[in-house]
Parts: sequence; C-alpha cells; structure tokens
Amino acid sequence: MDTPILQPQIAAKIAAIYERMEKAYDIVAKQLDFSCEGCPDNCCDSFFQHHTYIEWAYLWEGLNGLPAAKLAAIRERAEEYVAATERAAKKGEHPRLLCPLIEDGLCGLYQHRLMICRLHGVPSSITFPNGQVKKFPGCFRCQELKGEREVMPMVERASLLRDLALLEQEFMGANLGQMPKLKKTIAEMIILGPPRL
Repeated sequence: MDTPILQPQIAAKIAAIYERMEKAYDIVAKQLDFSCEGCPDNCCDSFFQHHTYIEWAYLWEGLNGLPAAKLAAIRERAEEYVAATERAAKKGEHPRLLCPLIEDGLCGLYQHRLMICRLHGVPSSITFPNGQVKKFPGCFRCQELKGEREVMPMVERASLLRDLALLEQEFMGANLGQMPKLKKTIAEMIILGPPRL
C-alpha cells in the first residue's frame, strides 16, 4: 500500500474546510435558485491556476486512489492540456481547455476537487483585514439572476482562505518559505506528480 501523501489529521482538516466551502456555496445557490443543470457552458474549461501545496497534495491523495488505467488516461489528457496551453500562450491567447479530470462531462475526482472548483459559479467576496472588499460576480448565469436585487447574496471567502492558509503552513512546516511560490494548473500538478517537499 502506498504511503499517504498527507497525514490523516491534515487530510481531515482540508476535507472539513472543503465541506464548509460546499455549505457556503449551497446556501447562496439556494438563495438565488441557482443550478448548473442544463447550462450551455462548462466552467471546467476556465483557465485556473492554483497556489497551495496542500491542495496539490490533496489532489494526489485522490489520484492515487484511482485504478491505474483511469489515472493513465487522466495523465494523457493532462499532457495534451499542457501542450495546448503552451501553444495558446505562444500566440498570446487565453486557453479555453477542458480540465483533464473531466470524463463524460463530469469530474472524475469530484471529492478531491480544489477550492476554486468548489467556489466558482456563485457570487463571492473577500473582506480584507483593512476592511477593503473584493467582489466576484459569479458566472454569467448567476449574474442573470441578479434581477432587481439590491443586495446580492455572496459567499464570504475570507475565513475559508485564512483557514486554508493556516493549514498550508501546518502542512509545509519548515519548508514554508523555502519552496517556490506555486502557480500551477491541475494538468501541471498531474504531470509533475505529488509535491515533493
């Protein structure tokens, strides 16, 4: 049996943060009567980069649990994704490529999806310690649901991001500040394998 990438208590903590994200998302979605069902778009072709080693490790906890053939197919799609991204970048274009985890329209690693995958779609905000607020309007369907609302319900991300940052510190330990800043797509995380601290 493979050695787990994350200590069980760390894995449990990130799963708990993700559960809070899902609950916050569901509350706002319900208030807006919002669902992704029947949407002509697919958010999973948005270009996202991720910034925490803890999420990279948690992604690999999920990948390591897949059958070998499924993991090989995901790796192949990840390689195609990275090559296509590099081609688009050379042309100065912003890539719109389907995430390599998507299979038959669904995420093949749904329980291990990362923060942005969990929060994208509904409106959200971040309130900074200085009181400044940054707002994210949500996907085009959520924006259409605004209608006559004076106040739009939003997921407040600040406490979720703070707790994720604290968990990143706990996970990284003495490596915090020694490792390069992370800015990788899921495809790159797949090709590189689990993070090596």
